Amino acid sequence: MDVVELRQYTLKPGQREVLVGIFEQNFVEEQEKHDARLIGQFRDLDRPDRFVWLRGFPDMAVRLRMLTDFYGGAAWKAKAGEANQTMIDSDNVLLLRPAGVRFPPADDSRPPLGSTAESAALIAVTVFPVASAEAELELLDFLRGDAAAVAAQDGRRVVAELRTSPEVNDFPGLPVREGEHVVVTVVAFDDAAAHEAYRERLRSSPEWTGKVRPELLARLAGEPERLRLQPTPRSWLR
Repeated sequence: MDVVELRQYTLKPGQREVLVGIFEQNFVEEQEKHDARLIGQFRDLDRPDRFVWLRGFPDMAVRLRMLTDFYGGAAWKAKAGEANQTMIDSDNVLLLRPAGVRFPPADDSRPPLGSTAESAALIAVTVFPVASAEAELELLDFLRGDAAAVAAQDGRRVVAELRTSPEVNDFPGLPVREGEHVVVTVVAFDDAAAHEAYRERLRSSPEWTGKVRPELLARLAGEPERLRLQPTPRSWLR
């Protein structure tokens, strides 16, 4: 997948589980039928009215064809009203490309239709804003070098590294955030407790607090956006 969307939807109060149900029952296989890859769907643990998902495509031509076919097709039209009724905003979208570690290849491990079992895993997504494409590459080198030497630990698995895509969004019906440069990391932990223990270790580390974190923040164009995500029952990434 050379094109990845990170999509964050702000929902009306109390509507997240409604959207999860509609989405997982009606939209997963239908999108993949048109050559998208549904990487994961998540609840934001810190924002009860936020639904987050990741969608991938082989390239922009497939993306345009898929979006045209799916959003013009019967499956979407049948449920679009119900889905849109849950939402306040669906335009918080980053268009990204791989920048090193890629999502694992697709397989058949997605839970089937009707699954309700919850995953204990926590997926930590961090969006690092930077000033330029060159700064994206410099930050990636830093994250893989000095930062990784301190951050690495058992139970912490880097699932993907992404950076801003230079491609122009050619499907204006689904807007994306423009004029930004970001690096995005996707990291898996066994559960929320493991993630919190990792964060506490960093907070207690003189090397992290005295050296690595200040240098990291100095490389950024703003505060990093940190998402603590719980996979929904049918999320492939879990």
